[in-house]
Amino acid sequence: MVISYKISDNTKEKMIEYYADKKRPKTPDYAIFQADEAGTVVTLYQSGKVVFQGVSADIDANMWKEQEAFLNNGKLPEESKKKEKKKKDEFELAEERKKYYHINSIGSDEVGTGDYFGPIVVTASFVTTDDIMFLEDLGVRDSKKLTDEKILKVVPEIIKRIPYESVIYTNEEYNNNDTNMNKIKAKLHNKAILSLLKKDNYNYDKVVIDQFCYPKNYFDYLKDENNVYRKIDFTTKAEDKCLSVACGSLISRYIFIKEMQKISRAINMAVPKGAGTKVDEFGKELVKKQGKDILKKIAKLNFKNTEKILKD
Repeated sequence: MVISYKISDNTKEKMIEYYADKKRPKTPDYAIFQADEAGTVVTLYQSGKVVFQGVSADIDANMWKEQEAFLNNGKLPEESKKKEKKKKDEFELAEERKKYYHINSIGSDEVGTGDYFGPIVVTASFVTTDDIMFLEDLGVRDSKKLTDEKILKVVPEIIKRIPYESVIYTNEEYNNNDTNMNKIKAKLHNKAILSLLKKDNYNYDKVVIDQFCYPKNYFDYLKDENNVYRKIDFTTKAEDKCLSVACGSLISRYIFIKEMQKISRAINMAVPKGAGTKVDEFGKELVKKQGKDILKKIAKLNFKNTEKILKD
């Protein structure tokens, strides 16, 4: 049995004192000591990690966990760090949201890039401050928490009010062109934004994209394009900060679901999402029934799934 966790400096001192006369003569690299305690070998590392090995490892590990909790208000260091990181992340998100939430914005987001089956869909949408309450009532602020079933109900309401432009990149297009995913995304985002801007003279403060690469690389991917929109705010977790990006994500997801339903009807089989083992199993069954050429039409052939599906 092996159990390990991190401890605080004050518990380190207690352990060093406790095992002073139980230490082994040789110490592993980066360890403060290694000691024997009945049926347990205890190794304390400079990083604060402690490892308990042996038949009674759980007994000694629990003993020192209790000591750690006693010395640190009932918390292990990793638990405290997780809470601190969560608070920090929440604070930073709130600060970033101030820049992107209560503004008129155009936001663009994509889906389908991690799915073996189905197209890539990118949508740019325009949201004003007058739309905030309407979108919040629909649950758009927490868009990541919406299920596919909820999206199918909510998005028809969104598209009645929110201007948007979507670009669908089929798998046939994907398989016949450059499969650099970031380059594809850059081109599709640029196309969606420019297409939306052609519809009307929108009064927007910012254009926002969830950052999937460095801005310099984004524009390098577009160097051969005739028209490139350049005044973009790239930010991580944009879907959580900016309602227009959240709308772009939901509309893209809605279209993706509908496209997957079309594919399922066309091949008379329910096509799974993602790129996991279920997709591999489905792909093997599909190829048995309809031949491997079907993958050229509905799958991204450069994904590792193809090799697994076609493997004998």
